[in-house]
Amino acid sequence: MPWIRVIREDEATGEVKEVYGGIEVKRGKIANIMKIHSLNQSAMHTHMDLYLSLMFGPFDIKRAERELIGVVVSAVNNGEYCVKHHAAALDYYWRDNEKIKRLIENFKSLNLPEKQRKMLGYVVKLTRSPHTMNESDVVALRGSGFSDEDILNINLITSYFCFVNRIALGLGIESTPEEGAGYKY
Repeated sequence: MPWIRVIREDEATGEVKEVYGGIEVKRGKIANIMKIHSLNQSAMHTHMDLYLSLMFGPFDIKRAERELIGVVVSAVNNGEYCVKHHAAALDYYWRDNEKIKRLIENFKSLNLPEKQRKMLGYVVKLTRSPHTMNESDVVALRGSGFSDEDILNINLITSYFCFVNRIALGLGIESTPEEGAGYKY
């Protein structure tokens, strides 16, 4: 149970009901992370637009890599809610639960391509100690073959998951096995 009141689907009316309906069409169901916004429908709608743009938008970072970033950021933040959700999404692509468990424990334990390792190094540094970031971090990504657009999107996805982890952790959002399944990937 979250620590604040949430408008349930069966009690939603007006704009909340409309936003819930739109989310259900786009994602297959309504996640607890969206329901927590039910007292601020504008934020819920904007959050969903940001999520869809970053996780499904037409840019060169593959969907599996976007989920990879989400899992690693959430693991660094001890954000169990997003780890569970996005590990399930990543498993849709990887089909390897053991590899995902190892990823959550320490991405460096996996034999990932060097380009992904560089990306995740940037992601972890930005998540743990954003104040230490400098231009050389971007130059290193560029040197690994990422375009400036890719780098922007890696940064935005990382920042998005830091944002969402803080919402979930700060308001007591839990993930159950039923809640973590049934989404459109």
